[in-house]
Amino acid sequence: MKTILKHIASQNNFNCHDSKPLSGGDINEVFLLNCSEGNFVVKINSASKFPAMFEAEAKGLQLLKENSNFKIPKVIATGTYQNTAYLILEYIPSGKPSKNFSEKFAEALASLHKTTAGKFGLDHDNYIGSLPQRNGFCSSASEFYITQRLEPQFKMAAENGFQFKNLVGFLKNISEAIPKEPPALVHGDLWNGNYMVSETGKPVLIDPAVAFAPREMDIAMMKLFGGFSDEIFSNYNALFALGEGWKERLPLWQLYYLLVHLNLFGSGYLSPVNSAIKKYS
Repeated sequence: MKTILKHIASQNNFNCHDSKPLSGGDINEVFLLNCSEGNFVVKINSASKFPAMFEAEAKGLQLLKENSNFKIPKVIATGTYQNTAYLILEYIPSGKPSKNFSEKFAEALASLHKTTAGKFGLDHDNYIGSLPQRNGFCSSASEFYITQRLEPQFKMAAENGFQFKNLVGFLKNISEAIPKEPPALVHGDLWNGNYMVSETGKPVLIDPAVAFAPREMDIAMMKLFGGFSDEIFSNYNALFALGEGWKERLPLWQLYYLLVHLNLFGSGYLSPVNSAIKKYS
C-alpha cells in the first residue's frame, strides 16, 4: 500500500514524507498523506469494481461547494494507478462544535435546499454507498422518487432474493402522498457519519450522493440514524418551513435508505422496509 500511495503522490507532483490510515467506512481505504506541499486525504478503491465513483464524488463535492455555506473539502485530483482509483482531497482537521453550530448547520442546509433546477435529477449518475444511483431527469418529485430511487432498489432486492407484497398499490399511493415541491439540491446521504466539525467549529459535509431531489429526503436520512440535534431541525424549519405532514412522511423517504441498507447488508433491514411499505399500502 505504501508503494501505491507513493506512486499516487508522485503522479500529482507531491513530495510525500509518510502516510497513515484514517477511518473510511466500508467502501474505500482512506489515508492521510503528509507532504512537503501540505497534508492531504487520499481515498482509494478498485477502478474496475466502482467505475467513475470518485469522478462522481468530485462533481458532487464541487456542487456542494458552489451552492452552500458548508465547509466542503477541496478536490485536488482524481485518477488511477494500475487498477487503483483515487481521489485526493484537502485535509480538514476536526474540532469541536461552536456555540451556534446548530444554527449554522441549519442555515447552511436551508441555503443548500433553496438551490433549485428546472427538473429533478442530475446530468450524471453517481453512487449511494457502493451502489449505483440513477439520476435521470424527471418532471415531478413522485416520478423521480419512484423511478430513480425506489424501483432500482426494489429490482436489486428482488435479485437478492427478497419479495414484497402489493408494490403496485404502494407506488400508486405514495405518488399521491409526495408533496409537489420544486427540486432541491440535496446531499443525498446525510447521515451522521457524513458530516464533521472543522477546527474552527463549522459544519463540514463529505461523501455526497447529490441530486436535485425532494429536500425531505435529507431530513429523513438525518432522522433515520440520529446524531443531529433537535435545534438543527427547529432552526431549519424557521428558515425554510417543511410542508404540512412532513413528520408523517419520514418513513416514506427513509424507505429508500433502508432498501439501500437491505441490498448492502442483508435481511436485518427487511422488517423496517416492510413496515414502511405497509404504512402506504
